[in-house]
Amino acid sequence: MIFGKKKSAIDWLIVGLGNPGMAYEGTRHNAGYDALSVLAKDHNIRLDKKQFKALAGTGEIGGKKVMLMFPQTFMNNSGEAVREAMAFYKMTPDQLLVLSDDIALNPGVIRVRKKGSDGGQKGLRSIIGCIGDDNFPRIRIGVGAKPHPAYDLADWVLSKYKKEERPLMEEAFDKAAGAAKTVITSTIEDAMNKYSH
Repeated sequence: MIFGKKKSAIDWLIVGLGNPGMAYEGTRHNAGYDALSVLAKDHNIRLDKKQFKALAGTGEIGGKKVMLMFPQTFMNNSGEAVREAMAFYKMTPDQLLVLSDDIALNPGVIRVRKKGSDGGQKGLRSIIGCIGDDNFPRIRIGVGAKPHPAYDLADWVLSKYKKEERPLMEEAFDKAAGAAKTVITSTIEDAMNKYSH
């Protein structure tokens, strides 16, 4: 798929991955959406428009025009919403920033990456498949590994945090929102240096 090179009406599309519906609120798989919610609140952007198979809101962060998006397709088809928005606004992959959970990182740890594989995260896999490119920045939020190898992965990522993990995760959502702002207003290298520990 070829996206346009001309100046877009939106500078950045910021996507928080998760599953819609109350049953999934506060689960590990919704870490990306939870961080997006913090970013939205910090910048008075309301995720109340239904478009592109997502809940979306537009606003400004540091003088940049942004669209924040929470796909409503469920995790495994997140790329459909992203592809529709990018095609509509004629955006390139380097204007896309994705926030997602990562079971390879301890709870509360975040990693900022310029590009890369999906790392087994099915929302990222869907986005890469739908836009035909993995060359976009992402912020991965640690939610912890399965407690033992036999534990079902789907059950694990759809589980809620333990009581002692909640403060770590709240801090991680704040850090991820800060990292997203840094990517948008400064450089990804600056965000990596400041937030990837």
